[in-house]
Amino acid sequence: MKLRTSLLAALLALAPFTLAASAFAAPAGFKEIFNGKDLTGWKGLGFWSVKNGVITGQTTAEKPTKGNTFLVYQDAQPANFELRLQFRLTGQNEKSWGNSGVQYRSKVVDAAAFVIAGYQADIDSPFNYTGMLYEEKGRGILMKSGEKIRIGETTMTPDATKKDAKKKQTSVEKLPGATPTEAIAAAYKLGEWNELVIKAEGNHLTHTVNGVVTADVTDTDTSIAKSGVIALQLHQGQPMTIQFKNIYLKTLP
Repeated sequence: MKLRTSLLAALLALAPFTLAASAFAAPAGFKEIFNGKDLTGWKGLGFWSVKNGVITGQTTAEKPTKGNTFLVYQDAQPANFELRLQFRLTGQNEKSWGNSGVQYRSKVVDAAAFVIAGYQADIDSPFNYTGMLYEEKGRGILMKSGEKIRIGETTMTPDATKKDAKKKQTSVEKLPGATPTEAIAAAYKLGEWNELVIKAEGNHLTHTVNGVVTADVTDTDTSIAKSGVIALQLHQGQPMTIQFKNIYLKTLP
């Protein structure tokens, strides 16, 4: 009897750990691209580490980054895909300021400094831009968080030269069906864990934060890359910490 009781107690003690482990298993059809232990499959500068099982990017007053720098996933450059992850952004400064983002269909433009250009799902604190589509080292801010838009071809202004990148202009049409900014602000948990889902199919891109659509974009500019790297951003500026966990990728046809 004592043996059976001891065995039952041992099984009950193990049960919570078994459930906890299976609760974060990759969803059907998805690949887990962060192992929860180290940065295997990822590369970046020394600002990045794994702490308490989560990817952590951190700047301090003593160790700032001179520019935006990224942790780059090495094992895929997907075209059509769905990416799911959780993030937490905190600012270690008076205004609790912080900025980050998730790059996709992007390219490495400076391998030594891990500088990336391309699509970005923005993350910020306090809330202004979280969930919107931004193009790092490209067309910049393309929308406000929550908008539904169609992007046209990028052209040069009539008085611009071919080398005058600042005089490029992008056509952006706002479409019906936008998510109110107030709904996104209410869903976004400042300083806590949030879920971000990015889906890219052809020229249609969507971002959702905690189940709320924050970007619905049709990009018809034929010059934009249709595949590329996934990367996590650590923004230059005041001391801050960005963390990521439960990162899953599913390739779509």
